Amino acid sequence: MSLEIKDDEIDIVIGAVSSDMTSFLNEWRPIFSRFHLIIVKDPDLKEELKIPEGFNLDVYTKSDIDRVVGSSTSILFSGYSCRYFGYLVSLKKYIISVDNDCLPARDNKGFLVDAVAQHITNLTTPATPFFFNTLYDPFSEGADFVRGYPFSLRSGVKCALSCGLWLNLADHDAPTQALKTRQRNSRYVDAVITVPARALAPISGINIAFDREVVGPALVPALRLAGEGKFRWETMEDIWSGMCVKVVCDHLGLGVKSGLPYVWRTDRGDAISSLKKEWEGVKLMEEVVPFFQSVRLPRTATTAEDCVVEVAKAVKEQLGSTDPVFARAAGAMLDWVKLWKSVGSSSSPPGV
Repeated sequence: MSLEIKDDEIDIVIGAVSSDMTSFLNEWRPIFSRFHLIIVKDPDLKEELKIPEGFNLDVYTKSDIDRVVGSSTSILFSGYSCRYFGYLVSLKKYIISVDNDCLPARDNKGFLVDAVAQHITNLTTPATPFFFNTLYDPFSEGADFVRGYPFSLRSGVKCALSCGLWLNLADHDAPTQALKTRQRNSRYVDAVITVPARALAPISGINIAFDREVVGPALVPALRLAGEGKFRWETMEDIWSGMCVKVVCDHLGLGVKSGLPYVWRTDRGDAISSLKKEWEGVKLMEEVVPFFQSVRLPRTATTAEDCVVEVAKAVKEQLGSTDPVFARAAGAMLDWVKLWKSVGSSSSPPGV
């Protein structure tokens, strides 16, 4: 991890969508024990959380969410969206978020992968979105720019978002996983790339890190499917949020990286039974992608908050009449910006 980054500049945010956190946290103890953890309990979860001792953490529950958010918002922090409350109340510069069905992975040599260190390395070294380097991330150890790469672009830009990957159960959608029930990802590719400017990518919330001060407001819990369930392949909130933050990064001249670090994602859920719940999202993507590919933000939008407001306006104007889910998403985005500004004006995290 970068020597310039101190442990107290990092929050680990975990959305607790299942009650027993014992095995998860004990597996991550060698990596997470140095850092402050924010655990947000899914408001729909009735059981008490089981959390082992020995961690520096704050736990937020439905009562905390209700007190901070109130009833005057369209944002729902249930299911996987509960983690966004952690993004909201954190006071740290960097946030790393891992789903609680993921464990530390091991690399090709059998060594435990320090996901925190790799995410921070990704965020604290430049990204190169304006010209693709065919030898992956030129700022990775042992790598460099290839012949023909313009020297004027070699300084790169600030990286604002790091998207990690998954071994074992990859982040497929329900139709793919249902068709290939036994397919598992065993390929550990030791590489990081910058996603090119103006190129969209399905950014998964399973294993990500970001600079909260720069793009925090752009990670927004907005798109909620009518039949949304409790498994990743039954949701689209992180995919929508990812496209939003990518458009914001492109507009502000920031970079997004994908690749290392990996986590080991455990098997859970039944993709076939989830098909009906996610099919709505699969169809919506055919409208969502062209929208985000074409949306352009005004020069007056100079912060992430400004950009989210402008995207929300465009969503309402261009998509709002096609499906009620888009109108609700636009409203939630505007509410989110207001909430972010309101909570951000406080000097201490709510409930602590």
